[in-house]
Amino acid sequence: MIRSRYTAFAFVSASLVWCGTTFAQSGGDVPSGPLTLTLQQAIALALKQNRDILIADQERYKSDAQIAEARSGAFPRLSLSGAYGRYIRKPVLFLPPNSPINPTNSTAKFELGSNNSYMMDAALSQPLYSRKLGVALDIANTYHDYTEQSFRATELDVVLAVKKGFYAVLLANELLAANREGLQVVKANLENVQSQYHHGTAAEFDLLRAEVELANTEPLVISAENNLLLARNALKNLLAIPLNQEIELQGSFTFEETPRAMMDEAKRDALSKNPSMMKLGLQESLLEMNISIERANFFPTLNLVGSYQWQTQDNTFTFSQYNWAQTLNIGLQLSLSLFDGFRTSARTQQAEIEYQEIHYAKLKAEEGLTIQIQSAELKMAEAQKRIEGQEKSIDQAQKAVRIAQTRFKSGVGTQLELLDTQVAMTRAQTNYALAVYDYLVARAEWRHAVGLSD
Repeated sequence: MIRSRYTAFAFVSASLVWCGTTFAQSGGDVPSGPLTLTLQQAIALALKQNRDILIADQERYKSDAQIAEARSGAFPRLSLSGAYGRYIRKPVLFLPPNSPINPTNSTAKFELGSNNSYMMDAALSQPLYSRKLGVALDIANTYHDYTEQSFRATELDVVLAVKKGFYAVLLANELLAANREGLQVVKANLENVQSQYHHGTAAEFDLLRAEVELANTEPLVISAENNLLLARNALKNLLAIPLNQEIELQGSFTFEETPRAMMDEAKRDALSKNPSMMKLGLQESLLEMNISIERANFFPTLNLVGSYQWQTQDNTFTFSQYNWAQTLNIGLQLSLSLFDGFRTSARTQQAEIEYQEIHYAKLKAEEGLTIQIQSAELKMAEAQKRIEGQEKSIDQAQKAVRIAQTRFKSGVGTQLELLDTQVAMTRAQTNYALAVYDYLVARAEWRHAVGLSD
């Protein structure tokens, strides 16, 4: 019963890692032979080809393009256009009566131009003053920093997920080994009982009890094997490698205490190194600059404008003989919105509210990060105490199994005594493995919270 509970716990842990991954597996050829990975190699592989990493990297390229777009507003704009028109009815000019041109008593009208009209225009516009241009460039640069922190946050998220997946495989290996060792004890006990039963020194009840214990223990080993398979598949999914690729992990499932001085220093610098907190700070800056963008609509814009036109009219299509008229003009264009129905005021107010919202969200996140760090430290301390206690329990449990086996073979001890010691040994090994796993995961979560990268 106890072994089933702890094996089920391992299954849930591996399943959580599996469900928590949202990265697509990669295709391609499967290398021949198993892929051997250490924890650092697994992290390096994930940082190279994990899908979330690739998406975050594209966002960095996108921010570079947005900076170029913001800079374009300060450069001159040059456009070229052309038009052709066919007059169905040509425009007319009215001449008043009794004038030198029209000496008659009635108004005269004359058609103007030709049936075909052609026009080409080259226009130039150069911004001279606009409060939006400088702020837009600042926003683009800040957004670039924001995407850099987003990329780093994604890296830390992937590293944490890989660590949990890697430790889940190691835990599944430890639990499988513990259950297999327990199965060997049960099999040895059954063989011993069978021998004694054939020699008439053991009752049939003892034989049935040993056979039932074997039948109950074998499914635990099968379940542990399945948990190991699921944990490996979850890790493969994180690393974006095919599920049919065999992997072998190199790493000791051991406890290594984190120096207290390093933890204190990292905790002091957490707010300045945690990328999620830095993202919120940059987002706060972006919304503050957005207020300036909206307020800029209250101010005028000044542009240098110019145009060069070619136009002609002709009833023929003998282009080489067309008489083209050319026009050149240059000037200044001042634009100021006098009244927009309070739209600018309303949008400025909205921008100020959004800024206050992100300010409060940042304060809340800072408090949450402090709690998260404290929680991880408490989990580490608790797991460390469990590890220290279980190390002694394993030695004592293994010694008790050997004594119970000797006593049972000698006819002094009972089968119940042997089975109880075997259960206690498996429980101690399971508890130790779970304690080490909890410590490693808590340490990984702590490093993630304080912003330490691998």
